[in-house]
Amino acid sequence: MISYATIGTNDLERATKFYDALLAPLGGRRTFANGDRMQFYGSKETPGMLAVSKPYDEQPATAGNGTMFGLPAGTKEQVDAAHAAGVAAGGTCDGPPGQRMPTFYGAYVRDPDGNKVCIFNMG
Repeated sequence: MISYATIGTNDLERATKFYDALLAPLGGRRTFANGDRMQFYGSKETPGMLAVSKPYDEQPATAGNGTMFGLPAGTKEQVDAAHAAGVAAGGTCDGPPGQRMPTFYGAYVRDPDGNKVCIFNMG
């Protein structure tokens, strides 16, 4: 249903290093860039994309209160690996990997700009 989501950053180089690390265990990779303003990520397995962008209005990017996006993982091990990679790449743990509901295994991390990400496996 969603084609892509865009999140703001104040430091595109720092953000791309973070998302390169976070998305690699999930099969995510850089797809294309829009100059020095935006980097898109995607995978062969899923049709949607994620973009990290400097705000077009040139005002500071801020993380939304209550805003979060979820990234599906094929296995619980991928959830663990992506969470660890995100924290190692400058993110902060906002909830360690674990079983949240009988069919939902998830982990939460904030990127260096404070945007909240959930990596999850439904299994």
